Amino acid sequence: MTASFGLFLLSAIGISLSGVMAPGPLTVAVITKGYNDKYAGAYIGLGHGIIELPIMALVYFGYSNFLASPGIKQIIGLAGGIFLLFMGFMLFRNMNKTIGKAADNLPYSSLTTGIVLTGANPYFFLWWATIGFMLIFGAAEFGLMGLVVFAIVHVTTDLIWDQLISFTVFKTRHLWTQKVQKTIFGICSLVLVGFGIWFCVSAFS
Repeated sequence: MTASFGLFLLSAIGISLSGVMAPGPLTVAVITKGYNDKYAGAYIGLGHGIIELPIMALVYFGYSNFLASPGIKQIIGLAGGIFLLFMGFMLFRNMNKTIGKAADNLPYSSLTTGIVLTGANPYFFLWWATIGFMLIFGAAEFGLMGLVVFAIVHVTTDLIWDQLISFTVFKTRHLWTQKVQKTIFGICSLVLVGFGIWFCVSAFS
């Protein structure tokens, strides 16, 4: 059982990394917040986990269909899209300010950003209603302790990856000229706006 559970955890880590490493709104937030705070990734990852753990419980207790329902997708998609458009606009508006000021002017703390961006992403809920569903019940085969260990490992994997990004950004920021910052933050603002439009449109498609 120990060996098979270890193999399950390794596969769960690989699947978790494939999700967290995919560029998205949360990654953009980690990059922009990480410019001024090397621990921003840890706080954003913690905020992500605050939403994620209750979702795991809902999936385990049979609410995966509810999470994937069209009504939930529409509500979260529209609200999340509007929020991402706002964040993208704020970042773009402050793009030409002194290096580091653009990140400071983003709304909310890193922890709150992790919570809001996770809760505002309809595809996060869809992931847990499909791929996450299989992982939850795979872990449950090893009992309650297996489920708890899986939850801890999954959240920790996300947190470590986010922290690695913010730490790297913080440590290399001395290499960022005004032009480099403007380019990176410009791309980040476009990514946020792009996801915002996508969320709004897909909510009703």
